[in-house]
Amino acid sequence: MKYLIVLAVVMVAFYIWRNNRVSDRADAARRAPPTPGRPKLPTVMVACPHCGTHLPENEAVQGRQGAYCSVEHRRLREGGAV
Repeated sequence: MKYLIVLAVVMVAFYIWRNNRVSDRADAARRAPPTPGRPKLPTVMVACPHCGTHLPENEAVQGRQGAYCSVEHRRLREGGAV
């Protein structure tokens, strides 16, 4: 009978130890920074012909003489009213 009690205590201790390890791994996974996926492709940079500021092409304002950093610079350089 005492062997059954010892076996039950060992099984309970193993169960508690195992559950703590699983929860520790889950906590560590939540705290870890996310792994980066694919690296981002480089962005094409353009210079504003009016002031020379470099900015990403997808953020530039397109004009007849190139890509500008703002609508105001496009208006000043090209002389049109926008």
